[in-house]
Amino acid sequence: MLVNNAGVGTAVPASRETPDQFEAVIAVNLAGCYWMAQECGRVMKPGSSIVNISSVLGLTTAGLPQAAYSATKAGLIGLTRDLAQQWTGRKGIRVNAIAPGFFRTEMTDQHQPGYIEDQMRRVVAGRMGDPEELAAAMVFLASDAGGYITGQTIVVDGGFTIT
Repeated sequence: MLVNNAGVGTAVPASRETPDQFEAVIAVNLAGCYWMAQECGRVMKPGSSIVNISSVLGLTTAGLPQAAYSATKAGLIGLTRDLAQQWTGRKGIRVNAIAPGFFRTEMTDQHQPGYIEDQMRRVVAGRMGDPEELAAAMVFLASDAGGYITGQTIVVDGGFTIT
């Protein structure tokens, strides 16, 4: 099993983000996941699983200027589908993604005061996610219980993307 859980980002307006800032986010969030999957895909045996950690920001926006981050997380969803199409039938490697909503992380700790609370109004569940809820989705996708699931993005966001 491979879990691609890379994520860096900037909250810079698109009109002021530099090429170096943009490319640094792409290098970690998208290219790093691609190269890791490629290396692991070469040696994984049938029945193996890759789970890419995307983000709800690959599906929607959340009030901050995060073009680079959002673009990479949307790109990771596309990469997931393509690798699943290439590898599931031919190599027996399932490739899926998880799009987490708001979970306490080093990245959420960097947000301005009040930002998370403001976003919670869009979360139908009314709270941040518990890491165990995210882990459960990952274990499911990696296990035999998720054996017929490939190329999919499972959204674990307490309803954030339905509002």
